[in-house]
Amino acid sequence: MTDTAEKFDYSKTLYLPETDFPMRAGLPQKEPEIVARWQQMGLYRKLRASAAGREKFVLHDGPPYANGNIHIGHALNKILKDVINRSFQMRGFDANYVPGWDCHGLPIEWKIEEKYREKGKNKDEVPINEFRKECRDFAAGWIKVQSEEFKRLGIEGDFDNPYTTMNFHAESRIAGELLKIARSGQLYRGSKPVMWSVVERTALAEAEVEYADVESDMIWVKFPVAEGPAALAGAFVVIWTTTPWTIPGNRAIAFSSRYSYGLFEVATAENDFGPQPGEKLIFAKRLAEESAAKAKVTFNFVRDIKADELAAVTCAHPLHGLGGGYDFQVPLLDGEHVTDDAGTGFVHTAPSHGREDFDAWMDNMRELEARGISSTIPFPVDDAGFFTVDAPGFGPDAEGGAARVIDDSGKKGDANERVIKALIARHALFARGRLKHSYPHSWRSKKPVIFRNTPQWFVYMDKELGDGTTLRSRALNAIDATRFVPAAGQNRLRAMIEQRPDWVLSRQRAWGVPICVFVDEQGQILQDDEVNTRILEAFESEGADAWFAEGARERFLANKANEPWKQVMDILDVWFDSGSTHTFTLQDRPDLKWPADLYLEGSDQHRGWFHSSLLESAATLGRAPYDAVLTHGFTMDEKGEKMSKSKGNVTAPQEVMKDAGADILRLWVMTSDYADDLRVGKTIIQTNVDAYRKLRNTVRWMLGTLSHDKGEVIALADLPELERLMLHRLAELDELVRENYDGFDFKKIARALIDFANVELSAFYFDIRKDALYCDAPSSLRRRAALHVIRNIFDCMVTWMAPMLPFTMEEAWLSRDPKAVSVHLEQFPAIPAEWKNEALAGKWKKVRAIRSVVTGALEIERKDKRIGSSLEAAPVVHVTDSVLRAALDGLDFSEICITSGIAVDVTEGPADAFRLPEVPGVSVEPALAEGTKCARSWRITKDVGSDPQYPDVSARDAAALRELGL
Repeated sequence: MTDTAEKFDYSKTLYLPETDFPMRAGLPQKEPEIVARWQQMGLYRKLRASAAGREKFVLHDGPPYANGNIHIGHALNKILKDVINRSFQMRGFDANYVPGWDCHGLPIEWKIEEKYREKGKNKDEVPINEFRKECRDFAAGWIKVQSEEFKRLGIEGDFDNPYTTMNFHAESRIAGELLKIARSGQLYRGSKPVMWSVVERTALAEAEVEYADVESDMIWVKFPVAEGPAALAGAFVVIWTTTPWTIPGNRAIAFSSRYSYGLFEVATAENDFGPQPGEKLIFAKRLAEESAAKAKVTFNFVRDIKADELAAVTCAHPLHGLGGGYDFQVPLLDGEHVTDDAGTGFVHTAPSHGREDFDAWMDNMRELEARGISSTIPFPVDDAGFFTVDAPGFGPDAEGGAARVIDDSGKKGDANERVIKALIARHALFARGRLKHSYPHSWRSKKPVIFRNTPQWFVYMDKELGDGTTLRSRALNAIDATRFVPAAGQNRLRAMIEQRPDWVLSRQRAWGVPICVFVDEQGQILQDDEVNTRILEAFESEGADAWFAEGARERFLANKANEPWKQVMDILDVWFDSGSTHTFTLQDRPDLKWPADLYLEGSDQHRGWFHSSLLESAATLGRAPYDAVLTHGFTMDEKGEKMSKSKGNVTAPQEVMKDAGADILRLWVMTSDYADDLRVGKTIIQTNVDAYRKLRNTVRWMLGTLSHDKGEVIALADLPELERLMLHRLAELDELVRENYDGFDFKKIARALIDFANVELSAFYFDIRKDALYCDAPSSLRRRAALHVIRNIFDCMVTWMAPMLPFTMEEAWLSRDPKAVSVHLEQFPAIPAEWKNEALAGKWKKVRAIRSVVTGALEIERKDKRIGSSLEAAPVVHVTDSVLRAALDGLDFSEICITSGIAVDVTEGPADAFRLPEVPGVSVEPALAEGTKCARSWRITKDVGSDPQYPDVSARDAAALRELGL
């Protein structure tokens, strides 16, 4: 060539990657554009049209609350759902996702009340339906906000037609489910102790309660033995409690026949108000010394007391005579719930203030009545936390007025102290102290709750339903028939159903679906189909507001209006609302199906939505509304601590999307073990940014390389071994991807695909094939075969990852084919069975083992600056292992190792040759390549200049240039 030719820019003759797909993602700017495109093109409608006639896959959305911006827990939840739906849609199903919202109940009502209080407005002075309209408008506003936030996360679903529990049809269906339960005899009005929020003036379910540490008063109280064995005359039974205010409600003492009890006499005393020398006291033997220390006394043991002796004891109430009350007998009852790990071995039993107390009382009711003991359960505390007339000496007639347990702000009232003072005055206090312990709080107001006996509406758990089943047995059978992911969720839900009391449905609030029944003076429910039909038709056309409208009673009762039927004004627990969502979504929407294939929520929903949905469906339909239940953990900060604004450790999804993009948030979810609590913070987000950048660069390189692709298909038999190996890997990954999308193990998929991209593609296959792809002639089979395989890799990788990273994979798909509609309308590629080649994979496992020794040796040469790149090397590889050596037959090993030359020797290498302990029988001697550096490919060969027309390039490159017409 001439001097001018020698200075030719050979880069223009190479098939270098060309793409508009940017290296810098710019996700915060790009993603909203993609969301807008999806909305403009109607992607949701296109998905439904493309899936018409396919088998349905339905993930029923657990409704978030419509009362604020989404948080990181919402993001986790919705991303998991979206990945599942997209993965099923791209595997041949019609995976229609209908988002939903919980709209009724206290959280929203509380927000409206807060606005009233700020304005000095009294809620009770506002017409109820005017108040309910404000609640409805408040929820509707937040549904719009959350919808946009969810869409910004890349969530695809029917956001134009979501379900909401405040929709008129939904309210009618919720009411209809209640009336079905009433018609079947499962609904009843009873009086039981329930968790009660004084601050919010309503009963609460277990799912509406969280636990926080508090410091409480604790007292030991002496109950004088009134009747029983002569040997116990004049003695006291001592109980221990952390709720002194419940003493006025005491009606019994529980003991356990499993434990040993004894009679003790006080020997010495160092206290002002407690027991004195000579007093005889009864304790569980193992707790006596500990209790004595609390009262600063010493005991002498008198005698053992047998269980039948205790069962014959009746005590007097320690407040006997106060306010003219407490003149009843206090029996001792044998109870399974009694423990001897703390206290005295005796449990103060106030059936008005505890479930176990109530159950123990009810279990012994007939026996108590036979003994002449009244089984009536008192109502010592009202809805505002004040003592009533059922607590003589502390109620409204007491000096100083009624004592109060908790005030309107959730602070401790004066009840404890007044009760303690009364006990001291009657020489009934054995000891007192303070105890830090976990106590239930309303998760909305964050204030303590109390257990309070109050009339409520319940659903029987154990009433026989006419078919040999009970609600409990139906629910337990349904749990056995359900798939749980993780499997531990099954035992958790089962334990809750086995132990739960009757389901309390009523709430004393205003915003919700009413318990739309009429009752007579005895509490019997009116069973009238015509009345029920009028109610449901009104709710369907006007919403549940119809129940509270003027003249509602007369309207619904019609010709029965003159009969003494009372209209119930309580509303339904919102968990009943959400538990009924399967009816007005899965059953009523023709684009869905019942039961759902999957319910997915956080692990707290074993006592929440999973639980209430199971009970509601079992009560009306006899089975669960789902076939499978998947649970995820909670989001924590990077230290594993709970997030809180006060700590400043909150990671807001809005901020992550603003700074890094939604796909980064999604990648965090996909690479985390969602079954456990997930940690998130700046460092973890940055780790995902780095991982994303590598993955994006791999996709970008494929796009650039495929810009030269003509779409040629090469027969499998004509492909080089390396290409057939990569197709085998695609076949293996296809099985892994499909299996784990089915198993909801996204971390395994994400890890496998990221490793494949980084380790097997970028650092191995692409690295090896760059020379052929850039430099080979257009007719080169090696180059054409590589393009054929990279095209398949691209199609697989981008579709497989589209559910996980919908924005990035959409951008990549459209960059490859601007005329394409959307990657999300594609299916996962069908992988031919013949791609699988275990024998070839086994051979190449050996090849790569030998290669690892070569690359290790070359890395040292580079580090010590004896070579600049591997193309400057031509090492000698000693392979004494005949099996390994046979794997190299037929291969250009220098191409595999990206060197300009290589020699394979069967002898043992010298002592200073490079070796890896994990690859015995292989050693490498570094050596420099001989020849001249090709000006086009940079390989060092001895045939540079062999073609006189192209004197500064190798023979291979000269042939390519000639074929290119240069």
